[in-house]
Amino acid sequence: MGQVRPSEVSYGSDTHGLVWGYRFAPGQTPAPIGCEAAVQWLKAPKADASEFIWLHLSLSNTAAERWMHESLELSESFFETLRETTGSTRLELEGDALIASVHDVLFNTSFDSANISTVTIWMDPHLVVSARLRPLRSVDRLRAALKSGQSLRSSAELLAQLLHEQAQVLVDIVRQSTTQVDDVEDKLLANRVSVSRSELSGQRRSLVRLQRLLAPEPAALFRLLSRPPEWLTEEDLGDLRHAAEELSAAVADCAALTERIKLLQEELTATIEEQTNRTLFILTLVTVLALPINVVTGLLGMNVGGIPLQQHSHGFAWVVTSLTLVTGLLAYLLLLRRRD
Repeated sequence: MGQVRPSEVSYGSDTHGLVWGYRFAPGQTPAPIGCEAAVQWLKAPKADASEFIWLHLSLSNTAAERWMHESLELSESFFETLRETTGSTRLELEGDALIASVHDVLFNTSFDSANISTVTIWMDPHLVVSARLRPLRSVDRLRAALKSGQSLRSSAELLAQLLHEQAQVLVDIVRQSTTQVDDVEDKLLANRVSVSRSELSGQRRSLVRLQRLLAPEPAALFRLLSRPPEWLTEEDLGDLRHAAEELSAAVADCAALTERIKLLQEELTATIEEQTNRTLFILTLVTVLALPINVVTGLLGMNVGGIPLQQHSHGFAWVVTSLTLVTGLLAYLLLLRRRD
């Protein structure tokens, strides 16, 4: 048998597709909870109105959607959102619940335009259900914070914390890309064109796609905050507003870096074109200077009668002098034109 990688253990799901579940209670650290216990808890009367559970499921397990249909009272809009491919952000109310579809970078991968996926969330005061096809970085960071003992006040704070982690992931990506762009810029300033244009194009393409996917999230969140559900407290609204501002600032930084990469691409293109033009000029100059010699050599090499200066004692000197003068004149004219 092959060795099981740690990532496969950490992100495996149970027979119902549950990756992990937590129960939150005021003043207590989050407690793990399974599918059956979660269903029983949802049906039982609540000792505290602020208690809630978070169930995170993997859609790669075909049993996950079936179990949610059979065991949880979720709206059909939530399941329709699950089946959508990576598209625009969704954050809207469905009755008394909130349905969100947010984008993130895949966990434990190098950032690329293809390494972006979606997590779909269904949330009410007592239940948060999140489902994804592949492991995501911000969700994993939030789980790591919970495992370290961080407690959450409400389901709305969990969403705010998830958006905060999402903003931090974007900030980390922008910071890493900025470091690479700084290195490229230093090389261009030193006239060392050793970077490939495809490298900059790949970075720009990835950032543009990430920006396009995440840019609608702050606006959608602000629209929600303008008409929030009744179960959101003022403290919850403040947390969500702060998360929206963080994400908006991160998206703005991403847009600024994208524009900077665009300018670097233009500068790199201009530098390469200048070097190409200089090389072509040198080749043209060498070709023009060699043209008189090649023409005269061709004429004298025909070995026919009537060749000028054939019998003259200083014929060779005359030919060499004439070629030197013509070549010098051509070089002067080319350099004069180059200067103009």
